[in-house]
Amino acid sequence: MRSPVISVALLVLTRGSQVSYVQKKRKNTKALESMKVKRVVLASRPGNDGEPATENFRLEETDLTEELMDGQVMTKTLYISVDPYLRCRMNEDSGADYIQSWKISKVLDSGGIGVVEQSRHGHIKPGDIVTSFNWPWQTKCVLEGNTLTKLDPSLVDGNLSHFLGAVGLTGLTAFLGVKEKGHVIPGANQTMVVSGAAGACGSLAGQIGRFLGCSRVVGICGTDEKCSLLTSDFGFDAALNYKEKGLADKLRECCPEGVDVYFDNVGGEISDVVISQMTKNSHIVLCGQISQYNKDVPYPPPLHPQTEANLKERNITRERFMVLNYADQHEMAIQQLSQWLKAGKLKVKETVVHGIENTAGAFVSMMKGGNIGKQIVQISGY
Repeated sequence: MRSPVISVALLVLTRGSQVSYVQKKRKNTKALESMKVKRVVLASRPGNDGEPATENFRLEETDLTEELMDGQVMTKTLYISVDPYLRCRMNEDSGADYIQSWKISKVLDSGGIGVVEQSRHGHIKPGDIVTSFNWPWQTKCVLEGNTLTKLDPSLVDGNLSHFLGAVGLTGLTAFLGVKEKGHVIPGANQTMVVSGAAGACGSLAGQIGRFLGCSRVVGICGTDEKCSLLTSDFGFDAALNYKEKGLADKLRECCPEGVDVYFDNVGGEISDVVISQMTKNSHIVLCGQISQYNKDVPYPPPLHPQTEANLKERNITRERFMVLNYADQHEMAIQQLSQWLKAGKLKVKETVVHGIENTAGAFVSMMKGGNIGKQIVQISGY
């Protein structure tokens, strides 16, 4: 999969882009006692067209014997985020200049949260909760303090994992995606369809579409259980299981006046069906294409000729969405998401597995739709 659509929105919560694992010795160092830590490394690549498997990952135990130098902190990892875009990092070429491929036999990284245990950084102290977009899949880490951002637990009522979801990367993607690319007009009687609707981003996007003014919201997902949750817990008007026959007919019944806004998380045949029922001058929020991530195709993936014709004939907008392009709105968006969350208006679901040894399994399951809401790995307790 080349040049994936991912949203690097967590950059609003993270100062710096890379974790430094090897540092030259400097003066004024404080030796850390040697300790055993567990980490996950990339054992092999699935290939550009292959499905990831747990065998592509390896759990190791190693000694943490680095020295804590000026500017560094030692952290205990609390939570790790596993997300669809990480599939592209498993290839030798990630397909995008803003994310790096994982290296064979090197510790993996993604969004993460930890608590500081020791610090030689002027503005970070023991007990602080910190986050990074490049958090190592390791039980304890020595990190450069200037790559971390301190978090305010009150923004999420103490539910720290929400900083990796509803009030982090995922929430910013959903909110700003709908706001900037959905062109929702309150009172315009618009119908919104969300694919991957029971996932981390889709479950939020549907709710936010309603908050911003859509009169009808319909979700598409992969199980009857998820469909039930969308209507009972997330406030969708209807939900369709794409694995059942007759998706096009059922979608037409749910959206008799057509689709005005489509929040696309999956691409492929599902999106072909939705786009065929979109109205003139309607809008696609091109957020993700998870059905295409195991295929070595250009990005955005080529569309079916009829789908391409529908876009042109009906003047449907379909532009890739990058949250990084809306950095001036990040602070506002985080505050709004926090307000909705604390007021109980924004409903959040998480699929949580426990233990670093289950991180690879959580990622593989998420890629196959095994999660409801945000997939989180809890590495240790706070």
